[in-house]
Amino acid sequence: MDKSWMHSDRRSKAYEFGVEAFLNFAVENLLTTTHIRCPCVKCVNLKLFGVGIIRDHVYFNGIDQSYKNWTFHREPWEATTNASRNVEEDDGHSRYSFVAEEIDMDDNDFGDFGSDPYQFANVIGDGDQPVYPGCRKYTKLSALVKLYNLKAKHGMSDVCFTELLILQGDLLPEGNTIPTSMYEAKKTLCALGLSYEKMHACPNDCILYRKEYEDSTNCPTCGISRWKESKDSILKEGVPAKVVWYFPPIPRFKRMFQSHETAKSLTWHAARKSIDGQMSHPADSPSWKLLDDKWPEFGNEPRNLRLALSSDGFNPHSSLSSRYSCWPVILVTYNLPPWLCMKRKFMMLTLLISGPTQPGNDIDVYLEPLIDDLKSLWVGIRGVYDAHNGEYFTLRAALMWTINDFPAYGNLSGCVVKGYKACPICGDDTPSHRRQRAAFNGKPQYGIPPEPLTGEEVLHMVENGDRVCWKKKSIFFDLEYWKYLPVRHALDVMHIEKNVCDSIIGTLLEIPGKNKDGIAARLDLLNMGVKTDL
Repeated sequence: MDKSWMHSDRRSKAYEFGVEAFLNFAVENLLTTTHIRCPCVKCVNLKLFGVGIIRDHVYFNGIDQSYKNWTFHREPWEATTNASRNVEEDDGHSRYSFVAEEIDMDDNDFGDFGSDPYQFANVIGDGDQPVYPGCRKYTKLSALVKLYNLKAKHGMSDVCFTELLILQGDLLPEGNTIPTSMYEAKKTLCALGLSYEKMHACPNDCILYRKEYEDSTNCPTCGISRWKESKDSILKEGVPAKVVWYFPPIPRFKRMFQSHETAKSLTWHAARKSIDGQMSHPADSPSWKLLDDKWPEFGNEPRNLRLALSSDGFNPHSSLSSRYSCWPVILVTYNLPPWLCMKRKFMMLTLLISGPTQPGNDIDVYLEPLIDDLKSLWVGIRGVYDAHNGEYFTLRAALMWTINDFPAYGNLSGCVVKGYKACPICGDDTPSHRRQRAAFNGKPQYGIPPEPLTGEEVLHMVENGDRVCWKKKSIFFDLEYWKYLPVRHALDVMHIEKNVCDSIIGTLLEIPGKNKDGIAARLDLLNMGVKTDL
């Protein structure tokens, strides 16, 4: 199709005929006249309008002349892709290999996007452009990712990074493709699925300033200001007191299916068979089988995702003297084979909860946007393109369980994990140390282990005010299927061993905050008749 009109005078007949040809092309391919991406220089295909409004925008604002391949309007990418896309480096590696190393992806994550180029067409175009004419070592994308990694590593401000981009553009030969601002760089990287939402939160973990609280300036629960206070107690309006970063998983799930090899791997579980009848993969678990049996329309589609969630606090400052606690929330996809599902590139960071204190039992407040997306995934996301089968389908997903250490287990499940009723399985019948000296006589017990409570029993208890063993109703019960799952929360054995080791070392070295040798421990020794001289 002739696109020379895009560079013509907007008052010319050539431009007029070109605009009408473009609009006819878009309507024929998208089969709609009301929801079409506007290619004007202001909207740059980010907003949807009807044909009339787009016509006005293209005349008044002009069309984005860099939009050479009409991929957002379903022009086949293969027909307009530069042949140099298949050019290999002298050492035999793909031109995208540098980017793959930087962001931990393989070449399949860049190629094989089939006939659905909406998310990645511009990325491929950027990856195909050398950073300057004649350059074979870096593409625009690989250079930008490398620079962005330096920004994150050394804590550059956006202003500093913009000036660095301008300097790079001046140093490189004319015709280079380095963006000239942080804004342009972000637009390129967002197409990779690296976009995020920055949400303000109450410093006391009461609410997120979203939905009905989006425009509030004070917390409706505790009344504290949304804004940060300076040292002289003056509010810095516009500077949030606490922030949480949300990385939506749905666009990244769509991206996984746009890779031919990854889409194929996501149905690996359907082809495997358990040889020895033992549980060697989550597909053999009761939770997986329950989802298949109770919701057969979900289980009959092997592309529907089964997920696990994990979260724990860490100190980003790598300093034992700092008590800062930052909490990431990560999703794992069990559809993949075992040698892939625990790879770093398939472990999705969905939330990053800033400190300085841990959210504790109020972590449910921060999980709200993720739970909303999980609800949408359970209902179904239409129009997801499967590059392996070359078709569109409705993607659904279910969260099977969480995996944590014991303290985080209590925060997510709402179960008491400290004190006399600290066992989630035994509940009211938990045998405590103190005043039960006879129970700890060193002899084996032959009693029958207690039956774990079902999700429906737990939900009934928390809704009826049982606060002996349960601190709250977990937000996961907002998921339709959660109460039916036989295993809802699991313990990370390796992490528990690490915590025990930390406690032993902390006690031996008397590290503040890590030392378990306190008054309560001494009283337990006295009651049990162990080393009574202490």
